Amino acid sequence: MLIWILSYTGKFVKVDEEYKINDIGDRNMLIKETTSALEIATQLAADFATRAGDADKRGELPAEDIQALKDSKYLALTIPQEYGGFGLSMRETVAAHLELAQGSTSTALVASMTLHIFAHMRETRAWSAAHYERFCRAVVEEGAVFNSIASEPRLGSPSRGALFATTAVAEPDGSGWRINGHKNWATGGTHLTHLLVSLSLQDEEPAVILVPNHAPGVTWEATWRDALSLRASDSHDVYFKDVVVPPDHLVERRDSSLRKVPNGWFPMLASATYLGAAVAARNDIIKYALERVPTALGKPIATLPNIQRQIGELDIQLQAARAYLFATAADWRDGDNRAEMMPRITATKQFVMNMAIDSAERALRIAGGAGMSSALPFERYFRDSRGGLSHPPMGDAALEFVGRHAIEGLEAEYKSESHA
Repeated sequence: MLIWILSYTGKFVKVDEEYKINDIGDRNMLIKETTSALEIATQLAADFATRAGDADKRGELPAEDIQALKDSKYLALTIPQEYGGFGLSMRETVAAHLELAQGSTSTALVASMTLHIFAHMRETRAWSAAHYERFCRAVVEEGAVFNSIASEPRLGSPSRGALFATTAVAEPDGSGWRINGHKNWATGGTHLTHLLVSLSLQDEEPAVILVPNHAPGVTWEATWRDALSLRASDSHDVYFKDVVVPPDHLVERRDSSLRKVPNGWFPMLASATYLGAAVAARNDIIKYALERVPTALGKPIATLPNIQRQIGELDIQLQAARAYLFATAADWRDGDNRAEMMPRITATKQFVMNMAIDSAERALRIAGGAGMSSALPFERYFRDSRGGLSHPPMGDAALEFVGRHAIEGLEAEYKSESHA
């Protein structure tokens, strides 16, 4: 058996299981084969693709996918090298994630949660040093899977601001926090190991508390299996009934100014996730066009100029989206230029999402009536590509933000010229 380990250089290395590795950064380890993170993501995608269709029909995230993510150390891509991670840049991470998402949009979304959380914290260090190191090592050494559990049925997305109905009250004897509440859209479901639960403390102060998944009082309800998109992402509801955690599980108090710093990684990895679905649709529709030989035609429909034109239109859109996504990611400087980059990241997310949605629909149209059947993957790509519409920054708020930035960028120059 062979094991994949990612080195500090951003390379994955394959070593025999019989060799004990005491230090993931030991450059003297016996290396049997070396390849890039991009290649590992491609290999994982090929593995995920063998299960993606059935997983979508069942509405269940495959345990094999999660185990493969753990075994490959993929979830440690954005964790700093000092804690055993790999500290990849946004450009490197986005490129790898675009490849991964072509195998399963649902699994890629689950993986993106751990990636963006640790990338953002790597830059802001909003957690205490002790929490940060402990959580980083949990991912690297234990294969921990994190997600931020914030949305609530009545609240909706917390991105627009509101008080959480989920509460944490200090135990009278000081032994910990007692948590009660209901959260939805908790992507990853029972496969998560660490739940970073956004809630209100007893004085109504917003905070984040770590809740180990499957702790006494944590229950899950499978509410997502027949959703429009991402049916295999296990984005289910979770309930907390008198869940007690130790005092040191209080991770964040929202009075921290760092907590208000916008996360540029989430929209970029979300964009890569949904663009991956569209790229997979592009690849599969080309394969379909090469294989589909109508009796009346006597040759593959890929030879028809009309089909070639439609695929050309689709491909141009995806090339533009990919180039825009990568260019924006390459200009991100570990958050040092965050204020400058957030309008551009918002614009990138809007553009990439729109191109992904349109491209997946074009693939469905090219397939014709056969594409409506779940026997082919195009209706799944069509549905999954639309999942990004619900992720912030989104809709009118995103467009207004980009537009306001554009206006402000030229406002001073315009006023000076008008008064000249």
